[in-house]
Amino acid sequence: MKIYTLHKKQKLPITIDKAWEFLSDPKNLKTITPSYMGFNIMSGADRPMYAGQIIQYIVTPVLGIKTKWVTEITHIKHKQYFVDEQRFGPYALWHHKHFIKEIDCGVEMEDIIDYKIPLGFLGQLAHPFLVKPKLEEIFNYRTEKLETLFGKYS
Repeated sequence: MKIYTLHKKQKLPITIDKAWEFLSDPKNLKTITPSYMGFNIMSGADRPMYAGQIIQYIVTPVLGIKTKWVTEITHIKHKQYFVDEQRFGPYALWHHKHFIKEIDCGVEMEDIIDYKIPLGFLGQLAHPFLVKPKLEEIFNYRTEKLETLFGKYS
């Protein structure tokens, strides 16, 4: 069983309060997801984030195929981190840790995603050509969108 990891860091010139307010609101995920993915929250985003929260989405990650994705917020520490885990969706495993910390003149955000592709050997073959580039594209979009919303860290 091959487990892959995607690791991203970004600095933003905003307060930890503003960063937490934005990042811990599930409704903002649509804002930082490329529009071509057809991201739509079906349920679970009507309250502030809490451990045990189940959020259901519809997303179109590849080839126009709509996919239901269900995640659970499994851990949360106010203004420090939260973890979402896939309960149902396109991955055999999805464990996404979101960390934020205060730094000089802003915050540093860190995403660590551990994931496993379904379909065994076929999934591993598709990873470098389809899955990994798509995840990189999504998180690069997120970086650019957050800089557009909050400015570049200098």
